[in-house]
Amino acid sequence: MSRSPDEVLLAIDTATAAVAVAVVRDSAVLAQTAVHDALRHAEVLAPAIEAVVQQSGLAFSALSGIVVGTGPGPFTGLRVGVVTATTLGYALGVPVHGVCSLDALAESYAAAGRAASSTPAEAASRDDAPVDDAPEFVVATDARRKEVYWASYRLDADGLPVRLEGPAVDKPAHLPDRLRRLPVVGRGGQLYAEVFGPPVGPAEVAAASLAALARRRLAAGESLPVTPLYLRRPDVREPSAPKTTLLPAARRARGRGTSARAALAGDPPTESR
Repeated sequence: MSRSPDEVLLAIDTATAAVAVAVVRDSAVLAQTAVHDALRHAEVLAPAIEAVVQQSGLAFSALSGIVVGTGPGPFTGLRVGVVTATTLGYALGVPVHGVCSLDALAESYAAAGRAASSTPAEAASRDDAPVDDAPEFVVATDARRKEVYWASYRLDADGLPVRLEGPAVDKPAHLPDRLRRLPVVGRGGQLYAEVFGPPVGPAEVAAASLAALARRRLAAGESLPVTPLYLRRPDVREPSAPKTTLLPAARRARGRGTSARAALAGDPPTESR
């Protein structure tokens, strides 16, 4: 796949309690934010996107693609990010790529090790960096209902995370003993410290890691469909007909100059309390 040398990606994740947004030009993070508000994803996301794009010093028309975390995550929060990303991509006329949010957490953890460890001793001196004698780890995020979304990973020879199992949703105690003894990345390890191995790395998804994964996978010729990983539905009911509150706003504002703001002004799905 050919890529512009000045590729600029907007990355969005709403799969966890944090709303994460970043603007990345190639490997340089121009601006990013994370807003922790588990019940107000719909209200928080659009202003966060506006603010981060403004902080990047670029216009919406400079974006060449959008990356969105596809979960797994609670239905309503995850849907806010996916619908917003696809609508904004339609309005701007740019591709939208999906990346598993657990993979992004694994990438953040692995990237810390790649950046910090020129030797195994240096890696071992950091509690957020993988070490050579512990190449496998688990990523676990809060799934509510006393459950976690999880996947297991190993580091390859280049220090890149490779998913081995998952994603899945389970009660922490139901994971195999071997996995529960591994280091765990993500909020799940902190919430259920009595069940899991030592907590390491970040607790929430960094949007910049979504962009980094998307760039690497697209360069390898992979397809990145935007397929939400709901795994199970929380306490919400399916509407009788699909809601289209965002799509008309995008259609009315097809021009690249004002289309992004018009799309973001649409009413995204309401968070269930």
